Amino acid sequence: MVELPVARPSVGAAGKTGNWRLFKPSIDYRKCIKCLLCWMYCPDGVISLSGKGLPVIDYEYCKGCGICAEECPVKAIEMVKEVEG
Repeated sequence: MVELPVARPSVGAAGKTGNWRLFKPSIDYRKCIKCLLCWMYCPDGVISLSGKGLPVIDYEYCKGCGICAEECPVKAIEMVKEVEG
């Protein structure tokens, strides 16, 4: 995993999402061009990079705001309904 110089979320005031998120981002890696705009614009810093340079979302802390999906120039990120379970 590639380490990036960003703040990491932790348990506390802005801690884990819990079960209140209605939608979550889903990445179609076949469309992803590795531009990293999703990583750059994520307000919670929950997107990291895999060893292959692909974005990975930490769903424990993702709030489901959808900014990553809006900023993706190739629409590789789609907001999908959260499924209980």
